[in-house]
Amino acid sequence: MGVEIVQPNTCFRGCCSSESIPLCLPSSFYSLLSPIARGAESVVYEACLDGKKVAVKKPILSTSQDIDKFHKELQLLCKLDHPGIAKLVAAHAKPPNYMFFFEFYESGNLADKLHVEEWSPGIDQAFMITVQLARALQYLHNLGIIHRDVKPANVLLDKKFYPHLADFGLAEYKADLKQVSTENWRSSGKPTGGFHKKNMVGTLIYMAPEILRKEIHTEKSDVYSFGVSINELLTGVVPYTDLRAEAQAHTVLEMNYTEQQLTAAVASEGLRPVLAGLESAAPARLLSLIQRCWDANPQNRPSFDEIVMELDPILEHRKTVKEKENILGEPSIFPADQHINDATNLRTYQESINWVAQGENFSKIASSVADSSVEMWFDSSNDPLTYRPILSWGSFATCGRRETMEDTHFLMPNMFNEEDIHVFGIFDGHRGAAAAEFSARALPGYLKTLGSRSSPADALLEAFVKTDVAFRNELDSCRKSKGVIQKDWHPGCTAVAALIVRNKLFVANAGDCRTILCRAGCAFALSKDHVASCLEERERVTNAGGQVKWQVDTWRVGPAALQVTRSIGDDDLKPAVTAEPEITETILSVEDEFLVMASDGLWDVVSNAEVVSIIRDTVKEPGMCSKRLATEAAERGSKDNITVIVIFLRPVSTAERIY
Repeated sequence: MGVEIVQPNTCFRGCCSSESIPLCLPSSFYSLLSPIARGAESVVYEACLDGKKVAVKKPILSTSQDIDKFHKELQLLCKLDHPGIAKLVAAHAKPPNYMFFFEFYESGNLADKLHVEEWSPGIDQAFMITVQLARALQYLHNLGIIHRDVKPANVLLDKKFYPHLADFGLAEYKADLKQVSTENWRSSGKPTGGFHKKNMVGTLIYMAPEILRKEIHTEKSDVYSFGVSINELLTGVVPYTDLRAEAQAHTVLEMNYTEQQLTAAVASEGLRPVLAGLESAAPARLLSLIQRCWDANPQNRPSFDEIVMELDPILEHRKTVKEKENILGEPSIFPADQHINDATNLRTYQESINWVAQGENFSKIASSVADSSVEMWFDSSNDPLTYRPILSWGSFATCGRRETMEDTHFLMPNMFNEEDIHVFGIFDGHRGAAAAEFSARALPGYLKTLGSRSSPADALLEAFVKTDVAFRNELDSCRKSKGVIQKDWHPGCTAVAALIVRNKLFVANAGDCRTILCRAGCAFALSKDHVASCLEERERVTNAGGQVKWQVDTWRVGPAALQVTRSIGDDDLKPAVTAEPEITETILSVEDEFLVMASDGLWDVVSNAEVVSIIRDTVKEPGMCSKRLATEAAERGSKDNITVIVIFLRPVSTAERIY
């Protein structure tokens, strides 16, 4: 800006000063244009300053405390200089007009971009925003500043969608917050409502559980809000809803939650937004990081130094892959000059392959030859009087007590653009996440190719087998690519898929994921666990040439000591460990209430009957029920990853939803 700074460059009171930012602009230097945003505490205008477009935040000042707050925010903003923070270029800090002048960011705030414009950023774009926002918060925390209102509405995007953290009206220095710590007011008696009103600040759906319990903000409270915000960026869904919303005011109402109920659920019951799924294409490590950011215990959350340290290598790797794509015109699955010499390099090698993308490629190839005609799937069900379930669905996934996330899942309602065909799937990886990530993308594509040529049951079986063959062939190709041979890496995954065709439900299962149906209040298992402790499965494996031995606590298959007897991948144990699923067919009726599909992380500690009971005792929204089940399993000590899909088969009345 070409605005000359007139000395002394201070605010009206003399408490704010800056060497580079003019604080008392003459009115001749700027002109306010139209308002572009309104809030309870300020109005934001588009303006012109010295011939350049800027954004002007004009606080609504009603009391002397409001003026004090303006000066406090101005003092803080004058000290900030970071590319990831909205840049203050000038201020008017004297009566009668108090104003902040900021650089103008063309793309608006992230919340409007996601929920009004319904912007869906690519994973590289989303990851860049994640890293830069983390660096901005790292900078603040290293200065001892806590933002206290991290959310997408306070992240501004420039024309290249680079993020800039804004709105420091609630920001405080950590040292100042300590002066009003809980120890202070506990020593002098019960805090007043005024204390809570002053210190319990933020936006409900982004507030950490300790803040909802009326404790004081810390750096870890910002970490929690960051985790919720990044999950929202990946899903495009406002926290605690399964719908895009035009405004955040809708969030509580759409869930039929009161603010008090939502507060209690987050603070005491471990409620969190539905974690981004495979459709976001987010790396498993990023999803794991999000979950650690919103851990109920602040001590378990990482610092922003740790977050940036974890994100930077992933970002650099993605840049390397992108550069190779640009140079070679095709994706490269190996980092530059990567050699597999030791365990560390092997892990890097494994993680360098984007199995989500590999599976997506197979899905696209398969889908491109699919015939959209699926009339044979309907056969005699074409009777207009045939019962048709009305579906709603939701999912939740968590690492549980594992360091990495190896579960994945997909939700594919209205397959073939048919409102009567829906398919859902869960894949539980072992020996790495590669097989699960590949299968969750590839299997739906194979299923589409078979819609016009096979019955639903045959299509499911063939899709499982084709996915298994494709993954093992791709794995073999990757091992040999560029002379790299790694013979000791044999990832696999168990899988369960549910296909609904009008009133018919087909469940295909290979392994120990499980699907149950709640009919007339009772739980009915629609799949059988394929484990070596089952005599029938042991005999099948042995007859196929496999070895089954008792090891430590149970029967296990082969040198790998695999407990399951059916899976996708596990090429060192084929053909004994088959990918062929067992398939059940069920005719749905008005007595059927909901389906629950889950990886064994749930079923290890929660029985079928308990699952039905828990859902009956939970707000009847499938995403919330999925979350509740996973949280219950974690609290009971499940040692595995946990993924849950809940599918309601009929509308739920308001009374049922709440009670």
